Amino acid sequence: MKQLGLEDIMKSLKKPPSEQRRRIITEAYEFAKKAHAGQKRKSGEEYIQHAIATAKVLAEIGMGGKTIAAGLLHDVDEDTPVTLEEIEKNFGKEVAFMVDGVTKLGKIKLRGSHEEYYLENLRKMFLAMAADIRVVIIKLADRLHNMRTLDHLSPDKQQRIARETMEIFAPIANRLGIGEIKTQLQDLSFKYLDPENYYYVEEVITKSYKERERYVNQAIKDLKKELQKEGIDVLDIHGRAKSLYSSYEKLKKYDMDINRIYDLSAVRLIVPEIADCYEALGIVHKKYRPMVGRIKDYISLPKPNGYQSIHTTIFGPEGRILEVQIRTQKMHDEAEFGIAAHWIYADKMKKKTWKEYIFGAKKEKIEKELKWVKQLREWQNEIGRDDEEFIEGLRIDFFKNHIFAFTPRGDIIELPEEATPVDFAYAIHSEIGNSTVGAKADGKMVPLDHKISNGQVIEIITSKDRKIPNPDWLKFAKTSMAKTAIRRVTRKENQQ
Repeated sequence: MKQLGLEDIMKSLKKPPSEQRRRIITEAYEFAKKAHAGQKRKSGEEYIQHAIATAKVLAEIGMGGKTIAAGLLHDVDEDTPVTLEEIEKNFGKEVAFMVDGVTKLGKIKLRGSHEEYYLENLRKMFLAMAADIRVVIIKLADRLHNMRTLDHLSPDKQQRIARETMEIFAPIANRLGIGEIKTQLQDLSFKYLDPENYYYVEEVITKSYKERERYVNQAIKDLKKELQKEGIDVLDIHGRAKSLYSSYEKLKKYDMDINRIYDLSAVRLIVPEIADCYEALGIVHKKYRPMVGRIKDYISLPKPNGYQSIHTTIFGPEGRILEVQIRTQKMHDEAEFGIAAHWIYADKMKKKTWKEYIFGAKKEKIEKELKWVKQLREWQNEIGRDDEEFIEGLRIDFFKNHIFAFTPRGDIIELPEEATPVDFAYAIHSEIGNSTVGAKADGKMVPLDHKISNGQVIEIITSKDRKIPNPDWLKFAKTSMAKTAIRRVTRKENQQ
């Protein structure tokens, strides 16, 4: 295995580092190397290699110098005689806070069953996200390298760590929009959790790889020529292969028949501006006939994790089906690196420091994207230690596929699939939920157990005379926010 060094981190940075950034990363590297001197991992390699690999992942997704420094130092406080006070003295409060946060996440004790451990880990993770999102991003980078070196642990530990990664870390990476990390975590976990299907999918995909590559390259050549002829500035056009785990999930839906799946590969087209995306879409459809009902506009209606792109499925060269994804460079960076992409764009703004950018001009956007973390924390405080309700709520409210619905004023409300007007009402405010007497979807009256479709305009009808929700709503309400509010009010009413 290649030994990593300081220059590997520097080469992974999104742009040449400023003197200040180079200095803090270099000083953290030297500090960590000295602190971990003589320590070995289970693999036999020097411990500093893990710290460097973690920092390298952070550099690759565009994190700032202090976050990369914290990545280098993240195990120093826990695994060496060096104290947190010494880290703060050398690198400041901000870096020390992140190191302390990652250390606390790593100190979760296995107190009982797997389920109890799982829940405790989730609670700690979400509290850390609410405190400083960078702590969780460092933890994701740390986990990614641990998964890459899992071969050196016992089978029992491999299973436990892989399951935890698949159930906790990959969904959180997905929710933060960091597709690059999510995909790798899923594939690495899949290998240990279900090796038989992992190697089967790998073999099936490898067999058809060359033919798919030839076909995609032909489509790229044809589309590029057409776009340039029409005056579209193509920043990049390339093929994208579906990950192994994602391919497996798709294969399961089609009886493991690879010939029935047409999006194992896709063409990704990157253009300068949003207007270019829509113009390019028209040109693609002019060149190749689109498949009816397979155009998805995630630009005007982004996914819950902020993902934006236009997806269209076409009958490409030779009449074969192919997916094309169209987006701007900024959308592409955010699709790959999620919330971490905000750090990439910090220096492009007319602000004095990245901190002013992140916590100034971009504060509202980041707060909006992490609104679900705040909601989760408030809801978690409300239900206390009810483990069953907590885990069920997570599965439905935060990790399930989501839809968007609109208020009559055009505000977007994010909900899990199959949510009802009752869930919509409580997502706006508990008082609106409690006083709901009816609902309209796209201007037509619908029952309160109506399953909201993506993009519907929902109008909630309330009455001043209604103060208490109907307990029967619990039979069809989907979100934990709605269920908890209904139970709380009806319980209080019954007590009175």
